[in-house]
Amino acid sequence: MLPKVVIVGRPNVGKSSLLNLLAGRRVSIVDPTAGVTRDRVGSTIDLPPTGVDDDEPRQAELIDTGGYGIEDGDDLTAQIERQIEIGIAEADLILFVVDAQSGVVALDRRVADLLRTSTGGEGPLLVANKVDSNSHAAAAYEASELGFGPPLMISATSGYGKSDLIEALRNRIDWDRLPPAPIDAEDEFKLAIVGKRNAGKSTLVNALAGTERTIVSELAGTTRDAIDVQFQINNRAFIAIDTAGVRKRKSLAGDIEFYSYHRCLRSIRRADVVAFLIDAAVPVSHVDKQLGLEILRHHKPCVIVVNKWDLAEKAQTQDQYVEYLDQVLQGLDFAPLAFVSAQRGQGIRPLMGMAVNLFDQASHRVPTGELNRHMEQILARSEPKSKSGKRAKIYYVAQTDVCPPTIRLWVNHPEIFDAGYQRYLINQFRNTLPFSEVPIQLLIQGKQRLPKGTGSAVVN
Repeated sequence: MLPKVVIVGRPNVGKSSLLNLLAGRRVSIVDPTAGVTRDRVGSTIDLPPTGVDDDEPRQAELIDTGGYGIEDGDDLTAQIERQIEIGIAEADLILFVVDAQSGVVALDRRVADLLRTSTGGEGPLLVANKVDSNSHAAAAYEASELGFGPPLMISATSGYGKSDLIEALRNRIDWDRLPPAPIDAEDEFKLAIVGKRNAGKSTLVNALAGTERTIVSELAGTTRDAIDVQFQINNRAFIAIDTAGVRKRKSLAGDIEFYSYHRCLRSIRRADVVAFLIDAAVPVSHVDKQLGLEILRHHKPCVIVVNKWDLAEKAQTQDQYVEYLDQVLQGLDFAPLAFVSAQRGQGIRPLMGMAVNLFDQASHRVPTGELNRHMEQILARSEPKSKSGKRAKIYYVAQTDVCPPTIRLWVNHPEIFDAGYQRYLINQFRNTLPFSEVPIQLLIQGKQRLPKGTGSAVVN
Protein backbone atom coordinates (compact mmCIF):
# COMPACT_ATOMS: atom_id res chain seq x y z
CA MET A 1 0.00 0.00 0.00
CA LEU A 2 1.14 3.52 -0.72
CA PRO A 3 1.87 5.84 2.22
CA LYS A 4 -1.11 8.08 2.92
CA VAL A 5 -0.79 11.85 3.19
CA VAL A 6 -4.06 13.22 4.58
CA ILE A 7 -5.14 16.87 4.31
CA VAL A 8 -7.04 18.17 7.35
CA GLY A 9 -8.43 21.57 8.24
CA ARG A 10 -11.54 23.62 8.80
CA PRO A 11 -13.82 24.56 5.87
CA ASN A 12 -12.73 27.06 3.22
CA VAL A 13 -8.98 26.92 3.82
CA GLY A 14 -8.34 25.60 0.28
CA LYS A 15 -7.75 21.91 0.96
CA SER A 16 -9.37 20.83 -2.32
CA SER A 17 -7.25 23.32 -4.28
CA LEU A 18 -4.14 21.95 -2.56
CA LEU A 19 -5.08 18.40 -3.56
CA ASN A 20 -5.58 19.48 -7.16
CA LEU A 21 -2.25 21.35 -7.19
CA LEU A 22 -0.21 18.38 -5.96
CA ALA A 23 -2.10 15.87 -8.10
CA GLY A 24 -1.59 18.00 -11.22
CA ARG A 25 -5.24 17.72 -12.25
CA ARG A 26 -8.70 18.64 -11.03
CA VAL A 27 -9.48 15.76 -8.70
CA SER A 28 -11.72 17.58 -6.24
CA ILE A 29 -14.52 20.10 -6.75
CA VAL A 30 -13.44 23.63 -5.76
CA ASP A 31 -16.32 25.91 -4.82
CA PRO A 32 -16.67 28.76 -2.32
CA THR A 33 -19.61 26.94 -0.71
CA ALA A 34 -18.49 25.49 2.62
CA GLY A 35 -18.79 21.72 2.91
CA VAL A 36 -18.44 20.75 -0.76
CA THR A 37 -15.99 17.96 0.10
CA ARG A 38 -17.65 15.32 2.29
CA ASP A 39 -15.84 12.06 1.62
CA ARG A 40 -12.15 11.39 1.63
CA VAL A 41 -11.11 12.30 -1.92
CA GLY A 42 -7.78 10.85 -3.03
CA SER A 43 -5.20 10.73 -5.79
CA THR A 44 -1.69 9.40 -6.24
CA ILE A 45 1.05 12.02 -6.45
CA ASP A 46 4.61 11.69 -7.76
CA LEU A 47 7.45 12.76 -5.49
CA PRO A 48 10.89 13.42 -7.03
CA PRO A 49 13.90 11.31 -5.97
CA THR A 50 15.94 12.39 -2.99
CA GLY A 51 19.19 11.98 -4.90
CA VAL A 52 20.64 9.67 -2.22
CA ASP A 53 20.52 5.97 -3.18
CA ASP A 54 17.30 6.74 -5.02
CA ASP A 55 17.18 7.61 -8.72
CA GLU A 56 13.46 7.13 -9.39
CA PRO A 57 10.37 9.13 -8.47
CA ARG A 58 8.22 7.70 -5.71
CA GLN A 59 4.49 7.84 -5.20
CA ALA A 60 2.21 8.52 -2.27
CA GLU A 61 -1.55 8.65 -1.86
CA LEU A 62 -2.84 12.15 -1.12
CA ILE A 63 -6.28 12.30 0.52
CA ASP A 64 -8.45 15.34 1.11
CA THR A 65 -11.03 15.28 3.89
CA GLY A 66 -14.16 17.29 4.56
CA GLY A 67 -13.96 20.57 6.41
CA TYR A 68 -13.82 19.92 10.16
CA GLY A 69 -16.66 21.57 12.09
CA ILE A 70 -18.87 22.30 9.11
CA GLU A 71 -22.56 22.57 9.91
CA ASP A 72 -23.76 20.38 7.04
CA GLY A 73 -27.24 21.23 5.80
CA ASP A 74 -27.94 17.59 4.97
CA ASP A 75 -27.27 16.50 8.57
CA LEU A 76 -24.09 14.63 7.66
CA THR A 77 -21.76 16.52 10.03
CA ALA A 78 -21.14 13.47 12.23
CA GLN A 79 -20.37 11.26 9.22
CA ILE A 80 -18.05 13.87 7.70
CA GLU A 81 -16.11 14.09 10.97
CA ARG A 82 -16.08 10.29 11.17
CA GLN A 83 -14.37 10.23 7.76
CA ILE A 84 -11.85 12.79 9.00
CA GLU A 85 -11.09 10.63 12.05
CA ILE A 86 -10.63 7.54 9.86
CA GLY A 87 -8.30 9.52 7.58
CA ILE A 88 -6.23 10.71 10.54
CA ALA A 89 -6.00 7.17 11.95
CA GLU A 90 -4.77 5.75 8.62
CA ALA A 91 -2.40 8.63 7.77
CA ASP A 92 1.35 8.32 7.54
CA LEU A 93 1.56 12.11 7.40
CA ILE A 94 -1.03 14.82 7.99
CA LEU A 95 -1.08 18.20 6.27
CA PHE A 96 -2.82 20.60 8.64
CA VAL A 97 -4.00 23.49 6.44
CA VAL A 98 -4.87 26.97 7.72
CA ASP A 99 -5.89 30.14 5.92
CA ALA A 100 -3.10 32.75 5.95
CA GLN A 101 -5.50 35.53 4.95
CA SER A 102 -8.12 35.06 7.66
CA GLY A 103 -5.62 34.14 10.37
CA VAL A 104 -6.01 31.58 13.15
CA VAL A 105 -9.61 31.16 14.35
CA ALA A 106 -11.24 29.09 17.08
CA LEU A 107 -12.00 26.21 14.71
CA ASP A 108 -8.31 25.95 13.76
CA ARG A 109 -7.52 25.51 17.46
CA ARG A 110 -10.14 22.74 17.72
CA VAL A 111 -8.50 20.92 14.78
CA ALA A 112 -5.09 21.38 16.42
CA ASP A 113 -6.38 19.85 19.66
CA LEU A 114 -7.81 16.90 17.71
CA LEU A 115 -4.47 16.30 15.98
CA ARG A 116 -2.50 16.54 19.24
CA THR A 117 -4.58 13.75 20.75
CA SER A 118 -4.70 11.61 17.58
CA THR A 119 -1.15 11.71 16.24
CA GLY A 120 2.28 10.91 17.57
CA GLY A 121 5.86 11.33 16.41
CA GLU A 122 6.58 14.60 14.72
CA GLY A 123 2.91 15.50 14.44
CA PRO A 124 1.30 17.14 11.41
CA LEU A 125 2.99 19.33 8.82
CA LEU A 126 1.48 22.80 9.20
CA VAL A 127 0.63 24.50 5.87
CA ALA A 128 -0.51 28.13 5.55
CA ASN A 129 -2.47 28.41 2.31
CA LYS A 130 -3.58 31.50 0.35
CA VAL A 131 -0.20 33.23 0.69
CA ASP A 132 -0.75 35.39 -2.37
CA SER A 133 1.41 38.35 -1.33
CA ASN A 134 4.13 39.35 1.15
CA SER A 135 1.52 40.80 3.50
CA HIS A 136 -0.13 37.40 3.75
CA ALA A 137 3.22 35.76 4.51
CA ALA A 138 3.64 37.93 7.60
CA ALA A 139 0.16 37.02 8.83
CA ALA A 140 0.80 33.31 8.16
CA TYR A 141 3.38 33.15 10.94
CA GLU A 142 0.56 33.57 13.44
CA ALA A 143 -0.19 29.87 12.83
CA SER A 144 2.95 29.02 14.83
CA GLU A 145 0.86 29.51 17.97
CA LEU A 146 -0.91 26.20 17.17
CA GLY A 147 2.16 24.36 18.41
CA PHE A 148 3.37 22.58 15.26
CA GLY A 149 6.26 24.87 14.37
CA PRO A 150 6.42 27.56 11.67
CA PRO A 151 4.09 26.87 8.75
CA LEU A 152 5.05 26.13 5.17
CA MET A 153 3.64 28.90 3.04
CA ILE A 154 1.85 28.14 -0.19
CA SER A 155 -0.74 29.41 -2.61
CA ALA A 156 -2.68 26.46 -3.97
CA THR A 157 -4.18 28.62 -6.72
CA SER A 158 -0.94 30.15 -8.07
CA GLY A 159 1.45 27.32 -7.16
CA TYR A 160 3.66 29.54 -4.98
CA GLY A 161 5.61 27.38 -2.50
CA LYS A 162 4.76 24.07 -4.22
CA SER A 163 8.40 22.95 -4.52
CA ASP A 164 9.01 23.62 -0.81
CA LEU A 165 5.95 21.57 0.12
CA ILE A 166 7.01 18.65 -2.09
CA GLU A 167 10.46 18.75 -0.50
CA ALA A 168 8.87 18.64 2.95
CA LEU A 169 6.67 15.70 1.96
CA ARG A 170 9.66 13.83 0.60
CA ASN A 171 11.59 14.36 3.83
CA ARG A 172 8.75 13.35 6.16
CA ILE A 173 7.54 10.13 4.46
CA ASP A 174 9.04 6.75 5.36
CA TRP A 175 10.62 5.75 2.05
CA ASP A 176 11.52 2.27 3.28
CA ARG A 177 7.85 1.29 3.10
CA LEU A 178 7.71 1.92 -0.63
CA PRO A 179 8.44 -0.82 -3.19
CA PRO A 180 11.76 -0.56 -5.06
CA ALA A 181 10.04 0.70 -8.23
CA PRO A 182 7.32 3.34 -8.30
CA ILE A 183 3.79 2.15 -8.82
CA ASP A 184 2.55 3.11 -12.27
CA ALA A 185 -1.04 4.31 -12.02
CA GLU A 186 -1.55 3.33 -15.67
CA ASP A 187 -1.20 -0.32 -14.63
CA GLU A 188 -4.12 -0.04 -12.24
CA PHE A 189 -7.49 -1.23 -13.48
CA LYS A 190 -9.94 1.66 -13.34
CA LEU A 191 -13.56 0.77 -12.58
CA ALA A 192 -16.01 3.69 -12.69
CA ILE A 193 -19.09 3.11 -10.56
CA VAL A 194 -22.01 5.13 -11.90
CA GLY A 195 -25.71 5.21 -11.23
CA LYS A 196 -28.58 7.40 -10.18
CA ARG A 197 -28.84 8.85 -6.71
CA ASN A 198 -29.08 6.41 -3.83
CA ALA A 199 -28.40 3.34 -5.96
CA GLY A 200 -25.71 2.14 -3.52
CA LYS A 201 -22.51 3.28 -5.23
CA SER A 202 -20.66 4.27 -2.07
CA THR A 203 -21.73 1.05 -0.35
CA LEU A 204 -20.28 -0.91 -3.27
CA VAL A 205 -17.01 1.04 -3.10
CA ASN A 206 -16.71 0.28 0.61
CA ALA A 207 -17.40 -3.41 -0.07
CA LEU A 208 -14.65 -3.46 -2.71
CA ALA A 209 -12.16 -1.61 -0.53
CA GLY A 210 -12.98 -3.64 2.54
CA THR A 211 -13.23 -0.51 4.70
CA GLU A 212 -15.46 2.44 5.41
CA ARG A 213 -13.91 4.54 2.65
CA THR A 214 -16.80 6.80 1.62
CA ILE A 215 -19.82 8.15 3.44
CA VAL A 216 -22.79 5.85 3.07
CA SER A 217 -26.13 7.52 3.71
CA GLU A 218 -29.77 7.07 2.83
CA LEU A 219 -29.77 10.75 1.84
CA ALA A 220 -29.68 11.05 -1.96
CA GLY A 221 -26.73 12.91 -3.44
CA THR A 222 -24.19 12.40 -0.65
CA THR A 223 -21.14 11.92 -2.91
CA ARG A 224 -20.20 15.03 -4.89
CA ASP A 225 -16.66 14.38 -6.09
CA ALA A 226 -15.41 11.50 -8.20
CA ILE A 227 -13.42 9.57 -5.60
CA ASP A 228 -10.55 7.20 -6.45
CA VAL A 229 -10.27 4.27 -4.04
CA GLN A 230 -7.40 1.80 -4.41
CA PHE A 231 -7.76 -1.88 -3.55
CA GLN A 232 -6.28 -5.25 -4.53
CA ILE A 233 -7.77 -8.60 -5.48
CA ASN A 234 -5.43 -11.56 -6.06
CA ASN A 235 -2.42 -9.20 -6.15
CA ARG A 236 -3.96 -7.12 -8.95
CA ALA A 237 -4.28 -3.38 -8.34
CA PHE A 238 -7.64 -1.70 -8.92
CA ILE A 239 -9.01 1.82 -8.65
CA ALA A 240 -12.73 2.15 -7.99
CA ILE A 241 -13.99 5.57 -9.07
CA ASP A 242 -17.03 6.45 -6.97
CA THR A 243 -19.08 9.13 -8.71
CA ALA A 244 -21.85 11.49 -7.70
CA GLY A 245 -25.39 10.22 -8.14
CA VAL A 246 -26.93 11.54 -11.34
CA ARG A 247 -30.42 13.01 -11.76
CA LYS A 248 -32.24 14.72 -14.62
CA ARG A 249 -30.24 17.56 -16.16
CA LYS A 250 -33.11 20.01 -15.68
CA SER A 251 -33.11 19.15 -11.96
CA LEU A 252 -29.46 20.07 -11.36
CA ALA A 253 -29.29 22.60 -8.52
CA GLY A 254 -26.37 25.02 -8.63
CA ASP A 255 -22.74 24.81 -9.66
CA ILE A 256 -21.82 21.92 -7.33
CA GLU A 257 -24.31 19.49 -8.88
CA PHE A 258 -23.37 20.70 -12.37
CA TYR A 259 -19.69 19.94 -11.65
CA SER A 260 -20.62 16.58 -10.08
CA TYR A 261 -22.53 15.57 -13.22
CA HIS A 262 -19.58 16.40 -15.46
CA ARG A 263 -17.18 14.62 -13.10
CA CYS A 264 -19.35 11.54 -13.58
CA LEU A 265 -18.99 11.82 -17.36
CA ARG A 266 -15.23 12.35 -17.06
CA SER A 267 -15.01 9.27 -14.82
CA ILE A 268 -16.70 7.23 -17.53
CA ARG A 269 -14.09 8.47 -20.02
CA ARG A 270 -11.23 7.60 -17.63
CA ALA A 271 -12.48 4.12 -16.85
CA ASP A 272 -11.36 0.82 -18.31
CA VAL A 273 -14.75 -0.66 -17.41
CA VAL A 274 -17.96 0.91 -16.10
CA ALA A 275 -20.01 -0.69 -13.33
CA PHE A 276 -23.51 0.62 -14.06
CA LEU A 277 -25.57 0.32 -10.86
CA ILE A 278 -29.28 -0.35 -11.14
CA ASP A 279 -31.38 -0.28 -7.97
CA ALA A 280 -33.41 -3.49 -8.14
CA ALA A 281 -35.78 -2.25 -5.44
CA VAL A 282 -37.27 0.46 -7.68
CA PRO A 283 -38.26 0.64 -11.38
CA VAL A 284 -35.67 1.67 -13.96
CA SER A 285 -35.89 5.44 -14.35
CA HIS A 286 -35.28 8.02 -17.06
CA VAL A 287 -31.93 8.79 -15.40
CA ASP A 288 -30.90 5.14 -15.68
CA LYS A 289 -31.73 5.21 -19.38
CA GLN A 290 -29.76 8.42 -19.93
CA LEU A 291 -26.73 7.00 -18.14
CA GLY A 292 -26.92 3.89 -20.30
CA LEU A 293 -26.83 6.10 -23.40
CA GLU A 294 -23.78 7.98 -22.06
CA ILE A 295 -21.94 4.69 -21.50
CA LEU A 296 -22.80 3.62 -25.04
CA ARG A 297 -21.74 6.99 -26.45
CA HIS A 298 -18.29 6.60 -24.89
CA HIS A 299 -17.99 2.97 -26.15
CA LYS A 300 -17.06 1.74 -22.67
CA PRO A 301 -17.24 -1.90 -21.59
CA CYS A 302 -20.03 -2.11 -19.04
CA VAL A 303 -21.22 -4.60 -16.45
CA ILE A 304 -24.78 -3.87 -15.33
CA VAL A 305 -24.75 -4.27 -11.55
CA VAL A 306 -28.21 -5.10 -10.23
CA ASN A 307 -27.81 -3.91 -6.65
CA LYS A 308 -30.11 -4.57 -3.65
CA TRP A 309 -31.06 -7.87 -5.23
CA ASP A 310 -31.71 -9.27 -1.74
CA LEU A 311 -34.66 -6.86 -1.54
CA ALA A 312 -36.08 -7.77 -4.96
CA GLU A 313 -35.45 -11.49 -5.46
CA LYS A 314 -38.63 -12.58 -3.69
CA ALA A 315 -40.77 -10.80 -6.28
CA GLN A 316 -39.03 -12.12 -9.42
CA THR A 317 -36.34 -14.43 -10.75
CA GLN A 318 -33.08 -13.30 -12.29
CA ASP A 319 -34.29 -14.44 -15.73
CA GLN A 320 -37.42 -12.32 -15.37
CA TYR A 321 -35.35 -9.29 -14.39
CA VAL A 322 -33.00 -9.79 -17.34
CA GLU A 323 -36.03 -9.80 -19.65
CA TYR A 324 -37.30 -6.62 -17.99
CA LEU A 325 -33.95 -4.83 -18.46
CA ASP A 326 -33.77 -5.85 -22.11
CA GLN A 327 -37.10 -4.07 -22.61
CA VAL A 328 -36.31 -0.85 -20.74
CA LEU A 329 -32.55 -0.33 -21.31
CA GLN A 330 -32.06 0.11 -25.02
CA GLY A 331 -28.72 -0.77 -26.59
CA LEU A 332 -27.11 -2.56 -23.64
CA ASP A 333 -28.48 -6.05 -24.23
CA PHE A 334 -24.93 -7.32 -24.87
CA ALA A 335 -23.64 -6.17 -21.46
CA PRO A 336 -23.35 -8.87 -18.75
CA LEU A 337 -25.33 -8.59 -15.51
CA ALA A 338 -24.09 -9.07 -11.95
CA PHE A 339 -26.70 -9.52 -9.22
CA VAL A 340 -25.28 -8.20 -5.94
CA SER A 341 -26.07 -6.91 -2.50
CA ALA A 342 -23.37 -4.34 -1.83
CA GLN A 343 -24.58 -3.87 1.74
CA ARG A 344 -24.14 -7.58 2.49
CA GLY A 345 -21.01 -7.95 0.36
CA GLN A 346 -22.69 -10.58 -1.83
CA GLY A 347 -21.66 -11.06 -5.46
CA ILE A 348 -18.64 -8.75 -5.28
CA ARG A 349 -15.95 -11.15 -6.53
CA PRO A 350 -18.04 -12.43 -9.47
CA LEU A 351 -18.65 -8.77 -10.38
CA MET A 352 -14.90 -8.07 -10.46
CA GLY A 353 -14.32 -11.24 -12.48
CA MET A 354 -16.80 -9.97 -15.08
CA ALA A 355 -15.10 -6.55 -15.15
CA VAL A 356 -11.66 -8.07 -15.79
CA ASN A 357 -13.09 -10.32 -18.50
CA LEU A 358 -14.67 -7.31 -20.23
CA PHE A 359 -11.37 -5.47 -20.21
CA ASP A 360 -9.64 -8.50 -21.73
CA GLN A 361 -12.29 -8.61 -24.49
CA ALA A 362 -11.93 -4.91 -25.23
CA SER A 363 -8.13 -5.25 -25.35
CA HIS A 364 -8.12 -8.17 -27.81
CA ARG A 365 -6.86 -7.66 -31.37
CA VAL A 366 -8.05 -9.89 -34.24
CA PRO A 367 -5.48 -10.54 -37.03
CA THR A 368 -6.39 -8.87 -40.30
CA GLY A 369 -6.52 -12.12 -42.27
CA GLU A 370 -8.91 -13.70 -39.81
CA LEU A 371 -11.09 -10.60 -39.78
CA ASN A 372 -11.34 -10.55 -43.59
CA ARG A 373 -12.38 -14.22 -43.61
CA HIS A 374 -15.15 -13.46 -41.14
CA MET A 375 -16.20 -10.52 -43.31
CA GLU A 376 -16.53 -12.77 -46.35
CA GLN A 377 -18.84 -15.11 -44.42
CA ILE A 378 -20.98 -12.24 -43.14
CA LEU A 379 -21.41 -10.78 -46.63
CA ALA A 380 -22.27 -14.19 -48.03
CA ARG A 381 -25.26 -14.26 -45.67
CA SER A 382 -26.44 -10.72 -46.36
CA GLU A 383 -25.11 -7.83 -48.44
CA PRO A 384 -26.17 -4.19 -48.03
CA LYS A 385 -29.03 -3.21 -50.32
CA SER A 386 -29.05 -0.11 -52.53
CA LYS A 387 -32.17 1.47 -54.06
CA SER A 388 -30.08 2.71 -56.99
CA GLY A 389 -28.89 -0.77 -57.83
CA LYS A 390 -25.29 -0.16 -56.76
CA ARG A 391 -23.49 -3.20 -55.40
CA ALA A 392 -21.26 -2.94 -52.37
CA LYS A 393 -17.59 -3.67 -52.72
CA ILE A 394 -15.40 -3.97 -49.62
CA TYR A 395 -11.73 -3.51 -50.41
CA TYR A 396 -10.24 -4.11 -47.01
CA VAL A 397 -11.16 -4.76 -43.37
CA ALA A 398 -8.86 -4.24 -40.40
CA GLN A 399 -9.05 -3.77 -36.66
CA THR A 400 -7.32 -0.44 -36.15
CA ASP A 401 -7.61 -0.02 -32.38
CA VAL A 402 -8.56 -1.61 -29.07
CA CYS A 403 -10.50 -0.30 -26.06
CA PRO A 404 -12.90 -0.09 -27.78
CA PRO A 405 -12.27 -2.66 -30.52
CA THR A 406 -12.39 -0.54 -33.68
CA ILE A 407 -13.08 -2.20 -37.03
CA ARG A 408 -12.58 -0.14 -40.17
CA LEU A 409 -13.98 -0.98 -43.61
CA TRP A 410 -12.72 0.56 -46.86
CA VAL A 411 -15.58 0.39 -49.37
CA ASN A 412 -16.63 1.69 -52.79
CA HIS A 413 -19.90 3.38 -51.73
CA PRO A 414 -20.03 4.25 -48.00
CA GLU A 415 -23.60 5.53 -48.29
CA ILE A 416 -24.85 1.99 -48.98
CA PHE A 417 -23.74 0.92 -45.50
CA ASP A 418 -26.60 2.62 -43.67
CA ALA A 419 -27.26 2.56 -39.92
CA GLY A 420 -29.35 -0.59 -40.13
CA TYR A 421 -26.68 -2.54 -41.98
CA GLN A 422 -24.00 -1.26 -39.61
CA ARG A 423 -26.01 -2.62 -36.67
CA TYR A 424 -26.23 -5.93 -38.53
CA LEU A 425 -22.44 -5.99 -39.02
CA ILE A 426 -21.76 -5.20 -35.35
CA ASN A 427 -24.10 -7.98 -34.21
CA GLN A 428 -22.42 -10.42 -36.60
CA PHE A 429 -18.96 -9.40 -35.35
CA ARG A 430 -20.18 -9.92 -31.81
CA ASN A 431 -21.34 -13.44 -32.70
CA THR A 432 -18.16 -14.46 -34.53
CA LEU A 433 -15.36 -12.51 -32.82
CA PRO A 434 -14.27 -12.48 -29.14
CA PHE A 435 -16.15 -9.20 -28.53
CA SER A 436 -19.47 -10.68 -27.44
CA GLU A 437 -19.97 -8.43 -24.38
CA VAL A 438 -18.23 -5.17 -25.27
CA PRO A 439 -19.02 -2.19 -27.53
CA ILE A 440 -17.57 -2.34 -31.06
CA GLN A 441 -16.77 0.84 -32.97
CA LEU A 442 -17.38 0.46 -36.70
CA LEU A 443 -15.90 2.95 -39.18
CA ILE A 444 -16.86 3.02 -42.89
CA GLN A 445 -14.80 5.03 -45.39
CA GLY A 446 -14.23 5.33 -49.11
CA LYS A 447 -11.56 3.81 -51.36
CA GLN A 448 -9.42 6.95 -51.49
CA ARG A 449 -8.09 6.17 -47.99
CA LEU A 450 -7.21 2.56 -48.70
CA PRO A 451 -3.94 1.72 -46.88
CA LYS A 452 -0.89 1.08 -49.03
CA GLY A 453 -0.03 -2.53 -49.62
CA THR A 454 -3.51 -3.90 -48.99
CA GLY A 455 -4.81 -6.80 -51.03
CA SER A 456 -7.83 -7.25 -53.26
CA ALA A 457 -11.43 -6.69 -52.34
CA VAL A 458 -13.16 -8.90 -49.80
CA VAL A 459 -16.13 -9.24 -52.11
CA ASN A 460 -16.74 -8.12 -55.72
